[in-house]
Amino acid sequence: MNYAEQLLVICPLIFVSGFIDSIAGGGGLISLPTYHIAGFQPHFALGTNKFVSSIGTIFSTLRFVRNKSYNLTSAIPSVIFSLIGAAIGAKIAIYLDVIVLRYILVFGIPVIAVIVYKRKNLEVRTRKTLSKTRIIIYSSIIGFVIGGYDGFFGPGTGTFLILLYTSVLGFDLLTSMGTAKLVNLASNLSSLVVFLIEGKIIFAIGIPAACCAIAGHYIGSGFAIKNGQRIVRPILLLVLFLLLTKLVVDLFQGAS
Repeated sequence: MNYAEQLLVICPLIFVSGFIDSIAGGGGLISLPTYHIAGFQPHFALGTNKFVSSIGTIFSTLRFVRNKSYNLTSAIPSVIFSLIGAAIGAKIAIYLDVIVLRYILVFGIPVIAVIVYKRKNLEVRTRKTLSKTRIIIYSSIIGFVIGGYDGFFGPGTGTFLILLYTSVLGFDLLTSMGTAKLVNLASNLSSLVVFLIEGKIIFAIGIPAACCAIAGHYIGSGFAIKNGQRIVRPILLLVLFLLLTKLVVDLFQGAS
């Protein structure tokens, strides 16, 4: 592909992935394969994708923050422990075959999807009144576990954060989404530094793609803030379906 053809393939799909990612996480399930389709070598696909998604995530995060849709008491320990968990998860990935986690998720994701589908109302009807100490403890555990998952495997990290903040901490949907965005942004920027140092980002593609990501994240976060669960629930189910599809395809490819 020449430069113009790469942009024609990448830009529309990056907009879609940014839109989805800003609402329910999981945008990487669309964006990362896009760079491979455009002919990027694996490390440059990862680096450019991280650059573009980080820029887009900044804008959707700012929109949730301006709307005060986040919980800072939860976000701070989640960020700290997610970085610790990610480092440990990456280390484990060196020694443990990722296929083990893939099998676990192939059976686990349908269960999660059924729960989301049956919960017609994702908002917490009776908001859990947790003490600040419990919020910090639970958020630390969530950050560590999901951070470990992100370091070990990764796809759907933001989606799992939203579901856990809603179900475990009892946050309303928008607060869960905004808090998840803060945590995701921190981990994105952390790994982005590595790709920048290693020179694995193609800026000629990354900069125009980042503009599309900004548009997708900005519009998507606006939709989420205005429409709440009416748009979040179906997109959560879509992301879980995409993640399950990816896992099944990867398992079949690994078996062949």
